[in-house]
Amino acid sequence: MTDRPLVAYKVLTADQMHALEADTFAGAPVDLADGYIHLSTAAQLTETVDKHFAGQTDLSVAAIDLEALGGAVKWEESRGGALFPHIYGAMPLEIVIAYGPLERDDDGTVRLPVAG
Repeated sequence: MTDRPLVAYKVLTADQMHALEADTFAGAPVDLADGYIHLSTAAQLTETVDKHFAGQTDLSVAAIDLEALGGAVKWEESRGGALFPHIYGAMPLEIVIAYGPLERDDDGTVRLPVAG
């Protein structure tokens, strides 16, 4: 049993979202350079967007089923020593449980995508 979330989130540009919808997302340029796909937990998502996607529009957020990826997910220290989930390998559409345009609540928090 773990206290780590079973779902994490990936912020995608329009082109990256199209690649994912076509079947599989191999990674953004930063992911490819680092050798893994960067994800954020729900608690980390707004700060990730604010830090790495400031001023960008036409973004989407995908909710990822971490259990479906098994050993391809590693939790590693990143910003401020916090553990972030990283995917070592591609991100197939079949492990995405929800996705949609990046939207914010009135307080500025990124709204999580809802399946349905």
